Amino acid sequence: MTASSADEIRGFVRREYLEPARRQGLQHVRIVAGDVHRSLKLKNRVPNVCNALTAKSFLRDNNLVIEEESGPPSGMGTRMTYTYRLLGREHEPQGAITEVPAFDKLRGLLKEALHSLGGGESFLQRERNGFYGGGPGEKK
Repeated sequence: MTASSADEIRGFVRREYLEPARRQGLQHVRIVAGDVHRSLKLKNRVPNVCNALTAKSFLRDNNLVIEEESGPPSGMGTRMTYTYRLLGREHEPQGAITEVPAFDKLRGLLKEALHSLGGGESFLQRERNGFYGGGPGEKK
């Protein structure tokens, strides 16, 4: 699935389903994959719709929890129906991480550290050689 089609699907669902439900003060919203697929005039992209509607990033970014899924056993089909609980900041699970900026500061530290060691592959190869005593398969 291309990023643009996934973004298009998520943006459509946000505008047409989630924002109106929040404005109405609803706690739950039900979305049928086939309805989204039809509304966007997509062709043979039902799995993309299902994947976009269940992606962790979609749930996190929109403050949602899937309460119920129903449809075919494959989890992919026009009849897939997702019932979401709309969470507000006051309804976040206890212990939820709310400070993303601190995490963002930590991102990339490993990349920098591995870069200073000559790259990830070089680091792993040196570690393996040291562990096995010079060559793969040789034990100390």
